[in-house]
Amino acid sequence: MPIFSYRALKSGKEIVKGEVTAANLKDAREVIRKMGLVPTKITESISELKNKKKGGLGRLSLSEKIDFISTLQILLTSGIPAVESLMFMEQEASTKKIRDLSKHIKTQVMGGSTFADVLARYPDTFGYIFIGLVKAGEESGELEKTLGRIRELLTKQQNTKTKVIGTLLYPVFVICLAFVIILIMLLFVFPAFKGMFEQQEKKLPWITEVMMNGGDFLKEYWYTIPIFLLAFIAFCYITFNWRPAREVFDKFVLKVPLVQNLVMYSNYSNFMSVLSVSYDAGIPVVDCLHLGVVTITNSLIHSKLTTAVTKVSQGLQVSQALKATKIMPKMLLFMVATGEQTGRLGEMLERVVVFLDRTLDNIIDTMTKMIEPIMLLVIGAIVLVMALALYLPLFQSYMQ
Repeated sequence: MPIFSYRALKSGKEIVKGEVTAANLKDAREVIRKMGLVPTKITESISELKNKKKGGLGRLSLSEKIDFISTLQILLTSGIPAVESLMFMEQEASTKKIRDLSKHIKTQVMGGSTFADVLARYPDTFGYIFIGLVKAGEESGELEKTLGRIRELLTKQQNTKTKVIGTLLYPVFVICLAFVIILIMLLFVFPAFKGMFEQQEKKLPWITEVMMNGGDFLKEYWYTIPIFLLAFIAFCYITFNWRPAREVFDKFVLKVPLVQNLVMYSNYSNFMSVLSVSYDAGIPVVDCLHLGVVTITNSLIHSKLTTAVTKVSQGLQVSQALKATKIMPKMLLFMVATGEQTGRLGEMLERVVVFLDRTLDNIIDTMTKMIEPIMLLVIGAIVLVMALALYLPLFQSYMQ
């Protein structure tokens, strides 16, 4: 519900200010009167109007979500009521965004909304997984425990994300460095030898001619460099945001050795982690699967798992539905099937998560070890080509 700021008279003489949550201006006036106040001015909260223009409270980063959940969980576990916990966070949170967020939630909770209901109004800020788990925790009376599960889940996702980014950072840096070196060689080094090469009577090697012509072209049409960079950025943006292009890219990466395992197991790890946490929170298994599918980033895997969820909702067992996708590891399927047969699905899901995390760590370690020699080969090849293009004409002159 909207938030209204008010100015009112208390005891007929003292002016007080505050905020209330109500469906409309009329209800807000009624709420203020029930508080024993005489409203003199009521307006929709400025923060509320800003949020409407933005379409919500603004997105929270993974680290901000972890900070928000950790602080709130500690306070609730200590026996401090939700409103007082949010009030403390409004005053003492480490970032302004979390302080404003706490104030916004506190105001609506004080207006009679539940914590889960408030979060449900801002799916773009918190995400459907967060909202679904909080709702289940509040309904079961285990909100503190559920927040702890969410914190562990987000922390694990952040650690995995950091590892993957760390692994990919080195090759990206090497590629950018190689691009800069090639530009310097073409624009400055080869032109410096142009006069010397022209004095030779013999025809230049083809590799040298290519480099010389490339340098001349870039000097004359230097603006093609930023155009190329912008085109590359636009290509990447379209690839990751235009659905048909994304589907083609997602299918392609699942055929690239090693990268295939990284993509698949990172998606499986997120899917099973959410499935385990939500199942432990008491959410029905079909809803758990729906929450798990939200975490899948690869469109092909997402499509297959969505089909599996549909089959489970029609009465098929989870293990059988996942097996029908033909993309899940056999060990994972065996563990899930065992959990269903023995009635210990929750316990087996936790073990599946441990298995997937261990496998993903091994994949990342293997990639890290393989990337270094591959990048050395790439740099070595670039240096070799440049050296041949530069020194072959000199060798020709010595051979005369």
